[in-house]
Amino acid sequence: MRRAAFHNLGCKVNAYETQSMEQMLRDAGYEIVDFEKDEADVYIINTCSVTNIADRKSRQMLHKARKKNPDAVVVAAGCYVQAAPKEVLEDAAVDLVIGNNKKIELVSILEEYFKEKNGENVIDIGQEKEYENLRIETVSEHTRAYIKVQDGCNQFCSYCIIPYTRGRIRSRKPDEVIQEVERLSKNGYQEVVLTGIHLSSYGKDFEEAERISLIELIEMVSGVKGIERIRLGSLEPRIVTREFTERLRKIPQICPHFHLSLQSGCDTTLKRMNRKYTTKEYEEGCRILREYFENPAITTDVIVGFPQETAEEFEQTKEFLKTIHFFEMHVFKYSRRKGTVADRMEGQVPDEIKNLRSDELLMLGEQMSEEYRRQFLGKKCAVLFEESVTINGEEYYTGHTDTYVRVAVRTGENLENQILSVTILDFLAKDIMLGTIS
Repeated sequence: MRRAAFHNLGCKVNAYETQSMEQMLRDAGYEIVDFEKDEADVYIINTCSVTNIADRKSRQMLHKARKKNPDAVVVAAGCYVQAAPKEVLEDAAVDLVIGNNKKIELVSILEEYFKEKNGENVIDIGQEKEYENLRIETVSEHTRAYIKVQDGCNQFCSYCIIPYTRGRIRSRKPDEVIQEVERLSKNGYQEVVLTGIHLSSYGKDFEEAERISLIELIEMVSGVKGIERIRLGSLEPRIVTREFTERLRKIPQICPHFHLSLQSGCDTTLKRMNRKYTTKEYEEGCRILREYFENPAITTDVIVGFPQETAEEFEQTKEFLKTIHFFEMHVFKYSRRKGTVADRMEGQVPDEIKNLRSDELLMLGEQMSEEYRRQFLGKKCAVLFEESVTINGEEYYTGHTDTYVRVAVRTGENLENQILSVTILDFLAKDIMLGTIS
């Protein structure tokens, strides 16, 4: 029996694809072993290329796999492969290269490699029109399952390499999504997270007669017996209309936790980024969410140091972030990507300025996050419990509220996968609330 080990880099979509590939190899008779602890015959690194740092980490993990077992087959899969195929193919650490939309053929590609030693399987992802129908039945998390329903992006933001590594939008057929949710529900999962590279584009590539929208898909998922929570991946701000939110509000399983990607709080910068909305439109989307949901958790992404970003533009962004008041922010320093419009722009911002601006926003994010969590003190919240952890030498069981606030309770019981009412008492740590089962 061959032994295979996986290492995943990047987004939740990548994580889903890694779990699907694990399942394929397991079904084909491979033994799946721990990447860090065990020696394997095959190492599969599902790479990421969203930033230069992601590229570097992808290379490092490929080389780490080679060192772990010089005789093993090292497989590079995913976005870094699509972004730099020549570089990956020439890397002595890599035996086999599998691009996006080829992952579903992993088993046959490996078998062919063992026979023929043919290591190249990269495609022109920009020409792909079919959704790669990967599937899962169980996931590494015991209570929450991420489900990929969409791939690709047509937005072409000026800083982003993803449309070139993931191709154009491709949506998963709704009946296949529902079948997977039903399988996961039967296996005990109560919470599902719908994810995609550009989730808001779901269904737009279907033929008109078959076309359904994201909100219609969510409504279908809500009809699956046993699913108590539905969470959404990153949303395009413009999808948050009054009609969309009104229909969303009628779905009892919907978690009021919304990730609306922002990138900049300055309209001039947004225009250079080729983002398709204004700060006014973004603010209106947040206002609608807060009108229909009580105290929703709104999270976002922000890029600092985009080409030509002035001190004034950065201050505008900072003030806008304060106005919206996010639960959490992911702050990224702009990373140049060859092949993108922004890479060719004049006025690249020095790293030391990016670092200062990033530090400022990280501090602001921590402050806003604490203020949001503080609002739950003394209140009762439903918590889906996930795992036992040791904090400051004491045993706790932790889980998340529907707004994704992490909560811990002191107990010797196994609470895994139970949804219980908890009264929030205090802060246990910066990002964990202490509660008691009520």
